[in-house]
Amino acid sequence: MTRGTPPVLLVPAAAAVLLLAVPLAGIVTRAPWGDLGERLASPRVSQALGLSLLVSGWALLLSLLLGIPLAWVLARGSLRGKALLRSLVLLPMVLPPTVAGVALLQGFGRAGLVGEELRMLGVTLPFTTAGAVVAATFISMPFLVITLEGALTGLDVRYEEAAATMGAGTLQTLWYVTLPMVLPSLLAGAALTWARALGEFGATLTFAGNLPGVTQTLPLQVYLLMQEDPEGATAVSLLLLAVAGAVLFGLRGRWLGAFARRG
Repeated sequence: MTRGTPPVLLVPAAAAVLLLAVPLAGIVTRAPWGDLGERLASPRVSQALGLSLLVSGWALLLSLLLGIPLAWVLARGSLRGKALLRSLVLLPMVLPPTVAGVALLQGFGRAGLVGEELRMLGVTLPFTTAGAVVAATFISMPFLVITLEGALTGLDVRYEEAAATMGAGTLQTLWYVTLPMVLPSLLAGAALTWARALGEFGATLTFAGNLPGVTQTLPLQVYLLMQEDPEGATAVSLLLLAVAGAVLFGLRGRWLGAFARRG
């Protein structure tokens, strides 16, 4: 028998909804609708938008190339210390963004842990577009990994075993059997990864700086506009809000489903 919602829970639940909805409604209602198109088409915003799409696109590609194998190892591998490895994957999601930026500097900066080796290879990451891509990938790739890991964990292995009995190798099975079966979760994880990379701010600012045309993405443009043109900042925030909302609407709970399967 299904029970209704206890009345004692309705008030705090309504308060929670208001806490989440009021700020977002503030962006929508206070946006400069009259000249929204003009503000979004300004050279600075257009430049930041193009750079954001470039950085988030490369971050998504890197996340797919590195995250799919990592998700498979977490779901199917027999390595010791997988719990520690999973914690390492999740850590960028809970780190303060500025701490993530400092970590990137200490790891990949000119004086960082592997800075000398990168310099010998002719690679410089801080305050470059490549550095912005690395920062976005560091922050966003965990969304792909944990989503795909949940799908792989819940997948019926009989199909993969059948492919193996027919002579398919591990990579063939992964490409022709496993990935097609988890494609909805893979797409969901990719969408979340791209959206998170598009909205990355703190780690990018700390590690890659805020250089127009080089590392100044849309979130960094919002930060600057808040100081000189609050209405412009609201207009750009509305654009980012619309993108994030469209991604979440398209997922329709698939990410939470992946979490449930992993649990």
